[in-house]
Amino acid sequence: MVKVYKYTEKQSLAHQVGKYILECQDKVLQNDSKAQFTVAISGGSLVNVLKACLIDDKELASKVQWAKWHVYFCDERLVPLDDADSNYGAFKKAVLDPLSHHGDHLNLGPTVYAINETLVNEGSHHNEKIASEYESLLPSKGFDLLLLGCGPDGHTCSLFPGEKHRYLIEESQKKVAWCHDSPKPPSDRITFTFPVISQARNIAFVAEGASKQPIMQSIFDNKDQQLPTALINARYSDKVCWFIDEAAFATVKDTTAVFKN
Repeated sequence: MVKVYKYTEKQSLAHQVGKYILECQDKVLQNDSKAQFTVAISGGSLVNVLKACLIDDKELASKVQWAKWHVYFCDERLVPLDDADSNYGAFKKAVLDPLSHHGDHLNLGPTVYAINETLVNEGSHHNEKIASEYESLLPSKGFDLLLLGCGPDGHTCSLFPGEKHRYLIEESQKKVAWCHDSPKPPSDRITFTFPVISQARNIAFVAEGASKQPIMQSIFDNKDQQLPTALINARYSDKVCWFIDEAAFATVKDTTAVFKN
């Protein structure tokens, strides 16, 4: 069953996301000195939540074993890494740059996997190659954790609802696909597909704000499986959880998935 954890305050939500991430980390790393923690993240507001819980929250920050983290991106905009739209760039600014100023053992990690920027600069005819190259970097045993966002249209990663992008939802061979003609700019992206999502051991969504109320109703009340987010809930319910604020979930009638904290 999908688990939903609801919070009234931004700080509480971020703290609980951080605790959940650390639980996943510790489960992988305990009793194995050679283990690596593989995590893939989306961009957008999720990056700010990660900064709040893994950098700014001193209680949690000291427990992150960065040197053993291998960080990937669930989707990436095909722009230079220093572009304002780059998910890597946003993560670098929010998490990597503050870490580099802390010193000590934190400089040992994490290992971060970005797209091949050289190919981005050479034009769109390389987009398929960018996707296949990134796929070649993925962990063969699947991810320990996927940290996902939810757009107001119900998309996650760069898996968009609707007929035009059905090719991404139905992709069964490629683990990373080129998303062309994205409904929101930049139009060219790469994205994880369902073969990656199905292999992940833990999947967590983070959603905040009153603007998410209509889509939360579509996902949890209507269970509209035309939406990639609702489809993930339906297919992988035993390993999916949501961290949301009350504003986002205020109009949802079906609260059976909400867990008390």
